[in-house]
Amino acid sequence: MSPIALTTTTTTLLAFHRGAKHWNWNKNNLIPRINSSLFPRSISLRKPLQLRFSASPANAQQISQTEKSPINFLWSDNKKPRICILGGGFGGLYTALRLESLEWAQDKKPQIVLVDQSERFVFKPMLYELLSGEVDEWEIAPRFSDLLASTNVQFFKDRVKLLHPSDHLGTIGSKASSCGGTVHLESGLLIEYDWLVLALGAEAKLDVVPGAAEFAFPFTTLEEARKVNDKLTTLERRTFGKDFQISVAIVGCGYSGVELAATVAERLQNKGIVRAINVDPMICPTAPPGNREAALKVLSSRKVELLLGYFVRGIRRVSEMDSSDTLTGVDQNRIEVARDLEKYILELQPAERGVQSKTIEADIVLWTVGSKPPLPQLEPSDVPFVLPLNARGQAETDETLRVKGHPRIFALGDSSALRDSNGRILPATAQVAFQQADFTGWNLWAAINGRPLLPFRFQNLGEMMTLGRNDAAISPSFVEGLTLEGPVGHTARKVAYLIRLPTDEHKLKVGISWLTKSAIDSVSSLQSTLTKVFSGS
Repeated sequence: MSPIALTTTTTTLLAFHRGAKHWNWNKNNLIPRINSSLFPRSISLRKPLQLRFSASPANAQQISQTEKSPINFLWSDNKKPRICILGGGFGGLYTALRLESLEWAQDKKPQIVLVDQSERFVFKPMLYELLSGEVDEWEIAPRFSDLLASTNVQFFKDRVKLLHPSDHLGTIGSKASSCGGTVHLESGLLIEYDWLVLALGAEAKLDVVPGAAEFAFPFTTLEEARKVNDKLTTLERRTFGKDFQISVAIVGCGYSGVELAATVAERLQNKGIVRAINVDPMICPTAPPGNREAALKVLSSRKVELLLGYFVRGIRRVSEMDSSDTLTGVDQNRIEVARDLEKYILELQPAERGVQSKTIEADIVLWTVGSKPPLPQLEPSDVPFVLPLNARGQAETDETLRVKGHPRIFALGDSSALRDSNGRILPATAQVAFQQADFTGWNLWAAINGRPLLPFRFQNLGEMMTLGRNDAAISPSFVEGLTLEGPVGHTARKVAYLIRLPTDEHKLKVGISWLTKSAIDSVSSLQSTLTKVFSGS
């Protein structure tokens, strides 16, 4: 790929330790000025990162008019394997850490770049604890810069714009350093790689129901969890001291929907009404029976209303035109009690014939159904669908997690479509991505060293779900029929997730924090009990 032009007679070599998200150009002297946001502060390089530019006056004006002109990223050593990992979730981050933990020959130790749109890794199974206040943000969303500080992994906070793989064209040589393609980032940075790992996860799919994109809150990222928490806090403040119940509608009763319903209902207590909507006639249809029964008990005790066998046909904002004639079953006094609160109408359609449609009102709508991998949007426009994608937009992989037809690309987590022994696509869970990361790291080592790759075999270790600050349900796979619930399940779940945190240093910090909080809660509970005993006597 040709370098960017600056002058007709000279080639400029820029070396710096930190980089930027884009470049600012001085149109008078054409001297580039580095913006500190181009290459995040989290990048830690043993050697200066070098970007090489050459040029001609013909396109100098064009360069000065854009801040996203292509910039070639220069690896420190092109003779060593170059691995680019897209996505910093369970699949991407844990693959990078696995690669760092393996033993390498000095001439084959890979250089690794990790790209993610966020500056933080998010331990998604514990996002619900942010709403309950049980955990602090740093505990479940540490910065990549902290997690990778003691490694050689370079981190870029950026978004992927295009993929240009070339390993399917038959031009790849036998050497480990042969180019496998190029990644184009939104900042304009071009990263040439030998090996690529696709671990971009998935985004909430809100375009299937009218009004969902405008009015519903998804709950899959840290930013979305913050928005939901802020919205609930605003509702709590505005209704404080008033005879008014906050109405929450949750679309979907899979694991995410049920965990949200239990957490929000516990948070609001008698100040809120939580309704959970599901097209299936039961909650968590794929969950072990013990988890489902434990969840039903908790939801019932917290008076969560389950609207099963319905799908949402549309969502709209309440207007002055709405009246009791058009809103069946809706408390019309709510509109008069709190006119300053924005409210929404959900139109529910029964999944079976003969059942009457329903319309419900909500102050906030939480969306937990549907997802879409971003891979289809990353195809180069001139050569569409280079990657073999299924109908869901996931990359088809072989059993070694390599994308079919692309020996230099691995895909895992939500980005991949790998089937189990029964022909079913593996679920998009943290447990699957965590195990696939271990195999991906090993298979990259094997491929670089000319060793046989291992076929991935998923081992179901069981399923866990949170049901509140001191409640959870766990069904381990190694003991059939056993379900740990209540405080015991809650403790077991936190210990299991503590073990799965990405680095030993972070595990230690979080473990100390959780033990401290537990001790404080125990002392507070004891004081409260003693106060009641003595006041009663």
